[in-house]
This record gives sequence, structure tokens and C-alpha cells, in this order.
Amino acid sequence: MRLQALPAFSDNYIWIWADDGGRALVVDPGEAGPVLAAAEQGLTPVAILLTHHHDDHIGGVPDLLRRWPALPVLGPDDPRITVATGRVGDGHRGELLGQPFDVLAVPGHTRSHIAFHFPGQGNPLFCGDTLFSLGCGRMFEGTPAQMLASLDRLAALPADTAVCCGHEYTLANACFARTVEPANAALAAREAEAITLRESRQPTVPSTLAQERDTNPFLRVDEQTVHASVTAHAGRAPADRVETFAELRRWKDGFRA
Repeated sequence: MRLQALPAFSDNYIWIWADDGGRALVVDPGEAGPVLAAAEQGLTPVAILLTHHHDDHIGGVPDLLRRWPALPVLGPDDPRITVATGRVGDGHRGELLGQPFDVLAVPGHTRSHIAFHFPGQGNPLFCGDTLFSLGCGRMFEGTPAQMLASLDRLAALPADTAVCCGHEYTLANACFARTVEPANAALAAREAEAITLRESRQPTVPSTLAQERDTNPFLRVDEQTVHASVTAHAGRAPADRVETFAELRRWKDGFRA
């Protein structure tokens, strides 16, 4: 199995997970063009997976269905996703391309957001806009408690899980993460790696959960260094880890490098 991140729009990724014969899962195709171009090179989609309803993640599905009318489209149970042909939710287990997968509910960015985890070969986690490299999604429809619980759930997956997120945000997120933990050596190394990758026009993702646990401030709200930075920024100590996360997300929302 081979993972590929197809660039879309200005900073989106459409994830392709293909077998040796080119049969592939397509994850969050916000536009059809990159997938259709890949098909010209031998890609054959066998299913589309959708993590949430935002148009930059589902907007290309109608054009893809015009090309492949029988293509299954699996997404969360959300009436805003009219293109889904099958609904999956928390605890669903299935198999695609001979690979077993689990569906995890991860509300916060949106109320119906889900992630697809394939715990076998390659161990990819298609997490949409919930978990990013060095960051997490904005809370458009969820609460801090929901978002933190979702991140905790993802962080509990195996260390070698490949974090296949929906956007190229690593360098922007690194600027904020360094502000929170300026002495984090693993973070400095991750940023340097990301700079090198972007200079060669390569994606900085997937990262691994091991990397994210060591570098992503939103997975590190229990670390004393993160708690101290949030306390200093807010001018008071958060009451608990949920408030620490809420203040960290609020700080990031207004952050300018």
C-alpha cells in the first residue's frame, strides 16, 4: 500500500492510499482535478472517504461520481453531506482494499467529524481537520472539552500511526508551537525537517503520533512547560486541563507570527 498527498487549493491535501495495482481510496477530495489527473496516470478509485462536511473536503465528489457513478462514498451521518452513499459512525468497523479500518467520532472542529484509522499496513489515520501536524483544527461547532477528548482519543493510538491530516499547516503551526515551548528540542528538529521538505516542495505530512506527542502543544496540555506558558499568556492559571486547552486554542486563534 502506498500513501500519497495530492495538493489541492492553496493548502489542502487529498489523500490517496493505493495498492500495487493502482486501486485506491480517496480521502476528502475537495476538488476533483487532482484525482482525475492521477487517474490519467493509472489510479483507479474504489471508494471515497469523507471526514466532515466542509466544502474544501467534499466539493470534488460530484465530479468524481460523474466519472465513476458506482463509486461508494462513505461519510458521517450529517445531512449537510448529500453526496454520501453510505453513512459510518463511531465504532464502525469495515474493510477496504483488503485493509481493516475503524471509524472514530472526533467532534470539535465540526459536530459530526469522524476519522478513519487503518491499523494494519502503514497504519494511516485520516483525521481531516481534527489533528494537524503541530496543531489542531479550530472549534467551529464543538466545545473545548469535546475537542480535547477527540485529541486525547487520537493521541492514544499507536506511536507509529501515520497522521494524514487535511492541510499543509506545519510551518505556520511550528511558529506558534515554538512560542509555547521555545526549549523543546524535538520541536526544533521537526521544524527544521519541515523547512527542508517545503524547500523541496514536498509535503511535511504524514507525521507520526510519536512526533506529535513530543512536539504538538495541543497534545501536551498536561506538560508543565505548556501549562506554564498558557498561565503566563492568560495572566492566571487555568483551573484544569480543559481550560488549559481552551486558553491554548484561544491564544492560537489570535496568534500572529
